[in-house]
Parts: sequence; structure tokens; C-alpha cells
Amino acid sequence: MIKKKGEERSMKYKLLSEFSQRQHMNTVDYEIFYFDDSNLAQVPSHTHDYYEIYFFLEGFIHYIVKDKKYKLEFGDCLLIPPKVEHQPIFLDSSKPYRRLVLWITAKYLEKIAQISPDLIYCFEHVIEKEDYKFHGEASIGHDIHARFITLLEESRSNRFGNHAAKTLQLGSFLLNFSRLIYDQNNQVAFHYQHDLYVRIYNYIGENLTEDLSLEHLASYFYVSKYHISHIFKDNMGLSVHQYIMKKRLQESVKGILSGIPVSKVYDQYGFSDYTNYYRAFKKEYGMSPKQYKDSITFQKGARQNGET
Repeated sequence: MIKKKGEERSMKYKLLSEFSQRQHMNTVDYEIFYFDDSNLAQVPSHTHDYYEIYFFLEGFIHYIVKDKKYKLEFGDCLLIPPKVEHQPIFLDSSKPYRRLVLWITAKYLEKIAQISPDLIYCFEHVIEKEDYKFHGEASIGHDIHARFITLLEESRSNRFGNHAAKTLQLGSFLLNFSRLIYDQNNQVAFHYQHDLYVRIYNYIGENLTEDLSLEHLASYFYVSKYHISHIFKDNMGLSVHQYIMKKRLQESVKGILSGIPVSKVYDQYGFSDYTNYYRAFKKEYGMSPKQYKDSITFQKGARQNGET
């Protein structure tokens, strides 16, 4: 269901956190915040005894981490280990300063590492290299944003299984970060994206009559719909929707020519109703399905008569 703008704003305000300069945690595991502020006073350089993942959304700032200064843009992430000095430097207050922030206690991260050390690779890497900023392309930024919001929503939820859900989602969140940083560090991102494209391409071809919405594909392949859209367009030159439409129409033509009635063929090749199928077919082939069938039948008859 598509949310109206008013509903989106309402949800945003429900998730917002009130900014404070508190530098200690009130929980034994993790805390997550969504801040949207204007005209903040300068925040002094500080450290804390927990791990922080900071996701930049909007504003005009530089961020200093230890002895490095970073200019931030949408989708940039900072991974800040305990005892590392850091400080935002506000350059201009004409835009709101929006960011998502995740704090994780050292004790809880140790507990997570017992499940698999791969989950905390992201922090081990920044500690070793002292490079605290991660920058990915726009689709990756949108994916991280969506994961942050999912984790934030679950942290505010009182649903049954909430504790288990938060634990699982945090593990997935950290693993995603660790994979991104590992891939970037080892220059394998291209191979991963091409492999994902091939798997999506094959899945579409094998499931043309099933639900192939971006939402379904994102859920099936455990990546965001923004990421799927990006890598598919890069490799195919068409959007996912355009490719699926062309593929379904091509297969429906084979069905028509094999003798399936035009009035039934649309349902067998993934179209919701005949009207949508008719419009898509006419746009692609310049004629109606019946006209197309009649023209092919006429051409076959003409060739046969010419040969006899």
C-alpha cells in the first residue's frame, strides 16, 4: 500500500528523537536515534565507551574523527569505535541537520561476535585502518537507510517477539555493513553485483507468471528494491518493470501463435487483466493481439500459396 505524504510525515515524526548531548548509554545492548535539528549549538569534541554507526542524511557539515576531516553527503556512514574523538562542524544552518545514529555497547558487540566474527568485521577494519568513513553509491545509501529505518521501527515496537526480532535485525544490519566494507576493501563488489544481476535475470525468466514486483524481488534476494533497480538498469539498459513487460509480451506472442485464445492468453503470462495486456501489447507491437495473430496467419498463408 502506498503511503500518502501526510502519513509519511506522521511516521517520520513518530520516529524522531530529541537531541541531547548525552554521551552514555541507558541500555545494555544498543540504542538507535533519528535526529532532525536546526540551529544546533556547536558540539564539542568527545569520546564514549561504546561503538557508533552514524548515517548522514542531510545538512552542511564536516565531521572530524580523530585527526581526519570528512565532508559528508547523503549516504555517507561513519563507524566510530570507543575512545576515538569525534565532532561535527556545522557550516551552514540553512538546511536541517538530519542523521541516523546507532550506539552499541562493547559488551553486546562481544556477545554478537561469539555468533560469528564476520558480524563485527566492519569495526575491526576501521580500527585497523583508522579510516572511519564508508561511502557507497546512491543505491547502497538507500539500502542502508531502509535497513536503519527497519531497525528503528522494531526498536520502538512492542510486538510479540520484539527482543528476538531486534537481535536478528541488528545482526543482519552489521553483517550487511561488514560485507559492504569487505567487498570495497577487497574490490569484489563488481563481481557480487554481476552475480546478483544474473540470479535476478534467471529468476524472472523462470517465474514470469508469478509476482515479480520490486517488493517481492527485494524480499526474495534480501536486498533493497533500490539496489535491484540500479544493478538491473546498469546491466540490462532497461528497468526491471520494462524488461518483465517485454518478456511477458514475447512469451504471450508464442502462446497466441500456439493456439491459445487471445481472451485467455493474458492470464497465463502474468497480466492482471485483459485491458492492461491489450494496452501493453499495442504499445509494444503497434497493433492489437488479434490483429497481430491475423497478420501472422495471413503472412503464413501468403507464403504457402506462393510456394505451391
